[in-house]
Amino acid sequence: MPTGFRLAIFASVLVLVFSAVTATASTADKMRKTYAQVRSMRASFTQVLFHKESGSREKRSGTLSFKKPLLVRWESKAPSEELLLVGKDAIWNAFPDEELVYKYSLDMAEDSSSLIRVITGQARFDNDFELEAEEREGDMIALRLFPKQPDQSLVEARLWVDATNYLIKKMRVYDFYGNENEIAFSKQEIDIPLKDSLFTYKPPKDFIVEDMSKENAAVPRKKPLLR
Repeated sequence: MPTGFRLAIFASVLVLVFSAVTATASTADKMRKTYAQVRSMRASFTQVLFHKESGSREKRSGTLSFKKPLLVRWESKAPSEELLLVGKDAIWNAFPDEELVYKYSLDMAEDSSSLIRVITGQARFDNDFELEAEEREGDMIALRLFPKQPDQSLVEARLWVDATNYLIKKMRVYDFYGNENEIAFSKQEIDIPLKDSLFTYKPPKDFIVEDMSKENAAVPRKKPLLR
């Protein structure tokens, strides 16, 4: 089943347009201030991937660890293991069950609308998205967003923000084909000590390593989690 972006991660999300109501501006400003102060984060996640053509759903669960400026460890534990790691020198996407690893350039995470930046609150909220609606849903604020430069992997996003601390609690991304990628966070821990070693990776000797950071690299068999 096509996974599109699995992590990760995520929706980059907020533009203050002239038609936005005052409450929206307040939400955007509070989100910006909250994530500007966050130095590190650890959370559990559940992810549901919906494939529109087949009607199938795939559920995943795991943990997210993040440390500024942009060190990320996104680790799926069930139903199968998968690791997306944004380190200091490279991005690694590992599939232990298949003994397969992809290596990508850090340039891939530089796009401010990438889902990795969204779920860690590092997206350029004021540059890349336009807001169509904001609604209050219980203790969360729901935002509906559209990228200014959509591509096949992201044409629309919904974001649910905690109305108390303005952290992202859930996001749902829609691609061009109508597939959905929903990620919900729980047990969010903010500004906890995380060692840099958590964000390093060395492929096991018996793993196949596909280096996608090289020029003219072949298209990967599996789509990276960043989009």
